[in-house]
Amino acid sequence: MYQLHRQLKQDTHIIGQYELCDVLLMNDARYPWVILVPRVANTRELHELSDEEQQRLMLESSFTAKAMVQLFSAYKMNVAALGNVVEQLHLHHVARFPTDATWPKPIWGVGNAEPYSEVAANVMLSQLRRVLDDFLLQQ
Repeated sequence: MYQLHRQLKQDTHIIGQYELCDVLLMNDARYPWVILVPRVANTRELHELSDEEQQRLMLESSFTAKAMVQLFSAYKMNVAALGNVVEQLHLHHVARFPTDATWPKPIWGVGNAEPYSEVAANVMLSQLRRVLDDFLLQQ
């Protein structure tokens, strides 16, 4: 049975759900950062998904990246599935800019997360839900 990893629960805000994935906002105001987590139990790697699930994940990932470029005017989208700390399969989508704190280097393990204030989190969640609405399941 699928369950969202405790670390992801702790570090994110829920945006909603796509057909395959939970859609999460990383609680780090330094970067616009969305995480997709396929709701498939005991999955650590992309190749462990069925062909249909892989295709659905790529569709949801591409939609997310395009929406984030549109919303944030991102210079570059970093999309990655690392899984070294949280083994549950999840796909990071990070909007990057030449002006961000770690540009052009990777964001992983650099500095400390800067959590959103409650107001800022609500604004970000509202903006993301608006642009991701075409794919989000209505609940």
